[in-house]
Amino acid sequence: MELAFYASALVAVYSTLRVISTSNPMHALLNLIISLIAVAMIFFCLGAAFAGALQVIVYAGAIMVLFVFVVMMLNLGSDQAQEKNWLTPMTWVGPGLLSLTLLGFLAHGILGVTGGQIGLTEVSAKQVGIELFGPYVLAVELASILLLAGMVTAYHLGREDKSGEVLSVPRSASHSGQEGGQQ
Repeated sequence: MELAFYASALVAVYSTLRVISTSNPMHALLNLIISLIAVAMIFFCLGAAFAGALQVIVYAGAIMVLFVFVVMMLNLGSDQAQEKNWLTPMTWVGPGLLSLTLLGFLAHGILGVTGGQIGLTEVSAKQVGIELFGPYVLAVELASILLLAGMVTAYHLGREDKSGEVLSVPRSASHSGQEGGQQ
């Protein structure tokens, strides 16, 4: 498991560097997903299976889907040529190899454990919920408000104004125009 830990750490560092060094937002998202899965693999190697599962479900699953929808909503280049560039095999080679590396180490780790007797204590979902929503309830709620604010900001920055669309009309201005026309 030590080899899997170090390999996952190298994959996480490399894919995180690719996230901040690439200019294409979809490539950055793919590398971020790989980085989050590598961090989940690190949790599995350390014996924190529940934390690893939460990492995959919450971050690599739900939040990354939200990011993909935000990028789609921003419509970063509605050119179909850009989409064809995303579908080339060379685009998927790097993330695919990193994913296969992590999958191989994960399969080796799962098959190598005999009977699940590792000597670790099991933590239930109820215990995690009690800890999160007990003393850390303020931090959890602040994180959710921060995610909501980021999503609303991305929507407002990315929306396009359509010609002829009136965003807001003051009520007093619309009534005074009607009264002036009737007199």
